[in-house]
Amino acid sequence: MALAAVIRSSRATTMMELEIELKKASDKLKSWDATSISLSAACDLFMRFVTRTSHLEHEKFDAAKSRLIERGEKFGEISLKARKTIAMLSQDFISDGCTILVHGYSRVVLEVLKLAASNHKLFRVLCTEGRPDRTGLRMSNELAALGIPVKVLIDSAVAYSMDEVDMVFVGADGVVESGGIINMMGTYQIALVAHSMNKPVYVAAESYKFARLYPLDQKDMTPAHRPIDFGVPIPAGVEVETSARDYTPPQYLTLLLTDLGVLTPSVVSDELIQLYL
Repeated sequence: MALAAVIRSSRATTMMELEIELKKASDKLKSWDATSISLSAACDLFMRFVTRTSHLEHEKFDAAKSRLIERGEKFGEISLKARKTIAMLSQDFISDGCTILVHGYSRVVLEVLKLAASNHKLFRVLCTEGRPDRTGLRMSNELAALGIPVKVLIDSAVAYSMDEVDMVFVGADGVVESGGIINMMGTYQIALVAHSMNKPVYVAAESYKFARLYPLDQKDMTPAHRPIDFGVPIPAGVEVETSARDYTPPQYLTLLLTDLGVLTPSVVSDELIQLYL
């Protein structure tokens, strides 16, 4: 991980200097994509995980630095194993003959489905196109390459197709304090439709995406915009909504499948307190 490399290469001679250097590196890393909730949360959690104990203040600098490096590498290992852990926990929710709806491209959801296929489970996937950047097409290509039956839907066909669906699997850019999620545009409306038709919505998300945020509504987030190509010229004076993500409140989510375990949305705030202590 980049921040662990900063510790290893640092020429600081005191813990104060090293922590200041690490904080600057963390802030610089966040600035590369100021709209990424997962990047910001991962940097914050790394800082807490590495520097949170008071024992460091009483150790000699070289010993304390070695301990920081060790913790940084441990954080990296935990993060790398997170997807595999989530994939294993998710298998109990996927049964033979089921149809799963996914939205856009999610590496952790792909890992879940890949493991299910390798376990010889028989299922099919409905994959939304995933506007504005059409990441669902990438997801469908990778699923097809694994031999998983997949059907691409235009985003507006979700309600039309929901009666075929047994469950919804989505990833998350961020899991917030309410137990809701911030994810690519369209996740909220999928969850609304699924909830209205009594279909479970499972969120597969790594714990480093747990963020100390509490959005009150759809506009109470740092804006993230993406250009949209409609394939035809847009008349002058016509405004285009380019927001790339939305907020799904916790009441529309069934369970969060994380490397910390299978969680109900209501316990997310407790897990956040433990993570950031």
